[in-house]
Amino acid sequence: MVLPLRVFLVLLFGILVLFETMSLPGQFAHMARESPDMAHLRWPATAVTVFWVVCVQAVIVCTWKLLGLVQNDRIFSDASLWWVDAIVWVIGAAWTVLLGVFFYVGFHADDPGLPLLLLLLLVGVAAVGLLMVVMRALLRQATALRTDMEAVI
Repeated sequence: MVLPLRVFLVLLFGILVLFETMSLPGQFAHMARESPDMAHLRWPATAVTVFWVVCVQAVIVCTWKLLGLVQNDRIFSDASLWWVDAIVWVIGAAWTVLLGVFFYVGFHADDPGLPLLLLLLLVGVAAVGLLMVVMRALLRQATALRTDMEAVI
């Protein structure tokens, strides 16, 4: 299953590159033309959304590296822990920026729809981050067990 997953990761990464270089800047430029009163948010919104796309790309790269370790039967090693730690840190950074956006939007919103959507995203990203922390702990335990088993054998 490693090969099909890698194909989809390459496809997703490529789509994200198009998204961050063409779609997002174009979308926010269009929004600035259509709503001149909100034009001052064009560049901050572009920067934040591109940051989030880069975070997803970083997780894809880490996942790619972990898949290589799976293929080489080295997933239960210290090398894998580094990549999982990187995923946790990236999710934490994305969540922190999302929290800032939530507060900014919450203080400036006239309608509760967008703050509620952002709250849903905050909870969802927090759940994914905490799940990764649990998975990291399980990987640490499995790595320790494998190391102990190899020492016995």
